Amino acid sequence: MKKINIGGVPEHFNLAWYLTLKNGEYKAEGINLRWHDYHGGTGQMCKGLREGDIDMAVILTEGIVKDIIAGNPSKIVQTYTQSPLIWGIHVAADSEFKNIDDIKGTRAAISRYGSGSHLMAYVNAKNNDWNLEKDLEFSVIKNLDGAIEGLTNGDADYFMWEKFTTKPLVDDGIFRRIGNCPSPWPCFVIAVRDEFLKHNEEDVRTILEIINNTTSEFKNIPSIDRTIANRYEQELEDVREWLSLTEWSQELIDKKTLNHVQDELLHLNIIPEKWDYKDLVYKL
Repeated sequence: MKKINIGGVPEHFNLAWYLTLKNGEYKAEGINLRWHDYHGGTGQMCKGLREGDIDMAVILTEGIVKDIIAGNPSKIVQTYTQSPLIWGIHVAADSEFKNIDDIKGTRAAISRYGSGSHLMAYVNAKNNDWNLEKDLEFSVIKNLDGAIEGLTNGDADYFMWEKFTTKPLVDDGIFRRIGNCPSPWPCFVIAVRDEFLKHNEEDVRTILEIINNTTSEFKNIPSIDRTIANRYEQELEDVREWLSLTEWSQELIDKKTLNHVQDELLHLNIIPEKWDYKDLVYKL
């Protein structure tokens, strides 16, 4: 049985992977798929792909595009979540900051450079007409636990993370959300290391077929809202709102969308140049 390592964030978006693994669907096809939780998010997963710790990743679109252009030998093989990610903009509950204007020029907590929390801080700055050189400062906090500590201790001033994941922290009075910033593109894609893809294309295709069968019917799974609420310790009404906003994909990201992502990243000086579509994706 072939062992294949895949990484992703331990969040509700990836429950479909847990369900297919629990059902033994990959093993039935001779694949020992091992899931690895990456609490540090996209930047940590990019490192995992580069170093060969994982063969595949369910990863933020903007993060993997940036890292492929920066030398990560990987390709996007499919869009995973078609809808945008809604990033909540959070401050400590007792912070003096009341709105987005108040955090201009203050320190954004980011999991690491090149992560989604880093890149989306630029998108938020652009949306609010800030000076990208003068009005952005960063404090590296590694993960969500680090953000709780950093904002509470005053080591950082605000933190951007998926709003439903952080909603329990808002409900518990640890964070206060002062705004939202949706990503301007489909939020998650599936990326695979070039070296692995070259020798295991059929296995990758099989994995995608299995996960796509589940995501295409995900919202129709009986009591899926309650399963998510219990597993991820979220309020049922929040889960139902998230489900209503979220659409999965079973297709490769298209050229127009990938051009849009690159145009934005180039404008924000996050990438030095645009790449051809064929150099970023691999069509199975």
